[in-house]
Amino acid sequence: MPEVSIEKLGELICVARKAARNSYSPYSSYPVGAAMLTSDGKIFTGCNVENASYGLTNCAERTAVFKAVSEGKRKFIALAIVGGSAENPATPCGACRQVLTEFCSPDMPVICSGLEGDKTLEFTVGELLPHSFLFEKYQ
Repeated sequence: MPEVSIEKLGELICVARKAARNSYSPYSSYPVGAAMLTSDGKIFTGCNVENASYGLTNCAERTAVFKAVSEGKRKFIALAIVGGSAENPATPCGACRQVLTEFCSPDMPVICSGLEGDKTLEFTVGELLPHSFLFEKYQ
């Protein structure tokens, strides 16, 4: 897994923060943005898109992954997620964690930040969903 610089992670957070502005979240009032970095340096963004039938809602992280995959990208090296408050940044839901496990190596960094402030939470995909059988493909 290539090292991702602090500057690049900061850029991803800024891009994810901008993506959150496109959120369609009239039911939860909880906008989230995501920015996924591919191995060739391209950034794919996503925001959450809600639906009155909550099960049809799509999260920002999955939107970013699906956009990248639909464009032929399958090698990811970092993800930034922006949502929640400065004190309590959003982290991926269970469905997003499973999708990340499908497409990302267990050591890929995931940086979470609130819509405002500079506090971050840092995880790896493996920390977010430990003991996944899909990680065997990376060994």
